[in-house]
Amino acid sequence: MQGKIIKGIAGFYYVQTEDKLYECKAKGIFRNKKMKPLVGDNVEIDILDETEQEGNITKIYERHNELIRPAVSNVDQALIIFAAKNPKPNYNLLDRFLIMMEKQDVPVIVCFNKVDLAKEKELKLLEKVYENCGHIVRFISVKEEEGIDEIRELIHGKTTVLAGPSGVGKSSLMNLLQPEAQMETGEVSEKIKRGRHTTRHSELIRIEKDTYVLDTPGFSSLFIHMFEEDEIKDYFQEFAPYEDECRFQGCSHTHEPDCGVKKALEEGKISKIRYDNYVNIYTELKEKRKW
Repeated sequence: MQGKIIKGIAGFYYVQTEDKLYECKAKGIFRNKKMKPLVGDNVEIDILDETEQEGNITKIYERHNELIRPAVSNVDQALIIFAAKNPKPNYNLLDRFLIMMEKQDVPVIVCFNKVDLAKEKELKLLEKVYENCGHIVRFISVKEEEGIDEIRELIHGKTTVLAGPSGVGKSSLMNLLQPEAQMETGEVSEKIKRGRHTTRHSELIRIEKDTYVLDTPGFSSLFIHMFEEDEIKDYFQEFAPYEDECRFQGCSHTHEPDCGVKKALEEGKISKIRYDNYVNIYTELKEKRKW
């Protein structure tokens, strides 16, 4: 029987088939191959107990991608939620997330919630900062149910990572997208009540057939130690049109004279907020390399 792993905790994997959820363990063959099942894996299972809905994972189908953080496979895109206001958006944190997803070749939808709380000039600023970042940018109000239908269209038929800091409305959005989500996670909770697992883990929520959202814990910081400082500029796509105007090949766009990117910044063609975040991340990585 085929299914998809929607949650994995302490060696137990919860596999969603067409109509049932099975608690499974992975056969020893995967340990021998040093292959660990991931949330998002499409798998084959053998049923051990139909009444208890228990089984064994016998095969993991080929992954079309695999993310490091969050640890998940077969992801089509990321939907990152920040509040337009309350809390005020942390641009540096958002840009770090965008860099991480670009590094892993995952398209991103940047979504600002709580537009009902923000003033027009605040929304215009957000739009201006991210209009040239190379990603889809959308503005919604979960409270007013504004823009939700478009989000449904964007996630339809895909597996989407839903992420963002705490307090921005991720849970409320999930409840709109899938009102039965609590019931589905409750089924998992019922199975794991035996005291084995208590930690908050990422899990896939099935919105409809072939449409899944990976609900991840809120984050307040992202460390990007896996990057080299010289590659960071490649993830700020708005720099690209001006790099040919730099005097030096391999210009870091930080201290060099006759820098096309810095000239574009002075002319207002590049967001100062985005540029300052780039310099912050570049400097952080350069300093860490000295240790």
